[in-house]
Amino acid sequence: MREIEDCRQHADYELAELITACIAMFIFKQGSRNAFNNQRQEHQFKSQYRKLFKLRLPHMDTVDRVLRRLPDEALERLKQRMILALLANKALHRFRFMKRWFVVAIDATGVMSFTQRHCEHCLHRCSKTGKITYFHNVLEAKLITPNGFSISIASEWIENPEGEYDKQDCELKAFKRLAVKLKKCFPRLPICITADGLYPNQGFFEHCRHHDWRYIVTFKDGNLPTVWEEVHALGTITPDAHCTERRIQGHSETVEQLSWINAIDYHSHRLNWVECIETITDRNTGVQTCTRFVHLTDIPIDGACARLISRTGRLRWKIENEGFNSQKNHGYGLQHKFSRGSWQATKNYYQCLQMAHLINQLMVLSTAFQQHLIGKMTLKHLWKSLLGMLTYGELDEHALALLTQRRIQIRFIT
Repeated sequence: MREIEDCRQHADYELAELITACIAMFIFKQGSRNAFNNQRQEHQFKSQYRKLFKLRLPHMDTVDRVLRRLPDEALERLKQRMILALLANKALHRFRFMKRWFVVAIDATGVMSFTQRHCEHCLHRCSKTGKITYFHNVLEAKLITPNGFSISIASEWIENPEGEYDKQDCELKAFKRLAVKLKKCFPRLPICITADGLYPNQGFFEHCRHHDWRYIVTFKDGNLPTVWEEVHALGTITPDAHCTERRIQGHSETVEQLSWINAIDYHSHRLNWVECIETITDRNTGVQTCTRFVHLTDIPIDGACARLISRTGRLRWKIENEGFNSQKNHGYGLQHKFSRGSWQATKNYYQCLQMAHLINQLMVLSTAFQQHLIGKMTLKHLWKSLLGMLTYGELDEHALALLTQRRIQIRFIT
């Protein structure tokens, strides 16, 4: 943080103190600047905060004034340096797909909306009744893992340019910019992209091939009609490209019927198609639920890897559930307007939120922390206990100093 160029000439607080305060607001899941200011007014909390972070706790209005001027690229680089530190220490290597690729999910989400234009970069849509809504969306690249990690590694705002424009910015246009940013920041990282049914198109396939990325994308009925024609034609003459897997867990029996076709030509791209029909039967009631999943990939498919490829494609839901849903509904306040008057500050708050979410995930998904989530104990209650300790308890500075001197190893749940 201290390497970030300060945008001020004279200051009462270090820039590191202001950035840390913003990240801490999200770590403690306060949800708004006012809520964190209320915590700051508690003398004991302010004292404990200083013991923990070795920094003063500024008023959040002071933080806001600086975030309105600080380039958001500086905080995104800080976030990416945190990711690079994890990768350098091989903290996430055990979760690689086929022991080779890191799975990166691509998806967009809404951050805020307004009834009036918020800034020159607002997107807008018009309802059937003529009502215009202005909003801001962001396209995320999140590193996801089967055990629950959903870590932001690159962000690209979907925003209109200043002045006149022919067409609004959109998710696919933003992906082109995001792909360039992702490759620049992580040039040698082996990546497998997973994305929803918007992405199977020639442009996406070209970008992945250019950047040497693998991909597994959702393939909907009606998309790429020529590919579906090949699937229907080849499906009848590839009888060996099928397998069935059955497993029993508790009172449920799951049967997965997998089919695949390799080397479908599409504008010089060789696509591989896989379908999984999953049937879950309740062994007590006999009730069945059937779900169909279809994906396209550039990874050759056989009986040994068909199920793994299908399940990895379905990991895309991690960006929705463990990613966006957690940040919107579990205390982080993703859609809260932390700075109504400044688009620059809004983007900086967003980056601080992503860093805080990363820190919390590293703790929550550790085996040591999971021991506390027993019975009906909830994460929300543990966070309340944490704040209660900082507000009314007493931290031993000597004990904290001893902890920082010890070498420890954090193990993650599988």
